[in-house]
Amino acid sequence: MPELESPRVREPLSSLILYRAFKWGFVNPVFRTYFRGRVYGVEHVPREGPFIAVSNHASNFDPPILSNCLCRPVAFMAKEELFQVPILKQAIALYGAYPVKRGAGDRGAIRAAIKALEQGWGVGIFLQGTRTPDGTITDPKPGAALIAAKAQVPLLPISLWGTEKILVKGKKMPQSVPLTVRIGEAIAPPPAVKKESLNQVTQTCTEVINQLHHLGR
Repeated sequence: MPELESPRVREPLSSLILYRAFKWGFVNPVFRTYFRGRVYGVEHVPREGPFIAVSNHASNFDPPILSNCLCRPVAFMAKEELFQVPILKQAIALYGAYPVKRGAGDRGAIRAAIKALEQGWGVGIFLQGTRTPDGTITDPKPGAALIAAKAQVPLLPISLWGTEKILVKGKKMPQSVPLTVRIGEAIAPPPAVKKESLNQVTQTCTEVINQLHHLGR
């Protein structure tokens, strides 16, 4: 797999326009006011070129919050069925979602993520794969490190603090809870697709994200 070295590669202009319209018209105002959101470490986000945003995961609200705070659209995987819905498919594709077939397994997701990186996107991956009750990472998966090794792009560790409290059982409305997003310094990709290298980088990402998360508000 060739390295994605060109700093001039980035998302399509149409996607940037849609992202900025959604960010400034809805997501950021809600994040800043209703959730009293704070963001630290934006200076660590690459202005151009592909990267992998790795974070903890505690809420369905995490993808738009993460992308909003990075000031760049971030591509997340989405069910292939969503790309069969007129209008919706164009909208989510412009916003960076990439289709993954159910049952395709890790290979399908990896191929789709690498394709997005080749197009200059930042790709978002939750390090544990699933939501955790308190937002900490306890069982990280090596998928992000594997993709980073194949594409030779940096990993950007991110902590989403407080999102596990947005939705409360028995209440229909999202709760107005304080949220804090902390972005760490980029981590170099594994030099090769070897188990030892993947595990080492995955562990480094986990430690950095949990340390950022423990800083709290």
